[in-house]
Amino acid sequence: MSAPTHTRPLPAAPGGVGVRLPWWALALPILAFVALLALILNPSDAQAASGDPAITDLVDRVRQLVAR
Repeated sequence: MSAPTHTRPLPAAPGGVGVRLPWWALALPILAFVALLALILNPSDAQAASGDPAITDLVDRVRQLVAR
């Protein structure tokens, strides 16, 4: 019969959690938040993508056919 072995717990990292994030892990969400906030505050700066008129006409005709 074998005896159970006891392992020592690892010492805790000084200063709390030992995980460090890279700089971009905080910068990218902040940049996205600021960009979306700017669009919400001033929506006139947002440019809508202009599509080809032929594609727009085709989509309108398909929508009319489906609506029948």
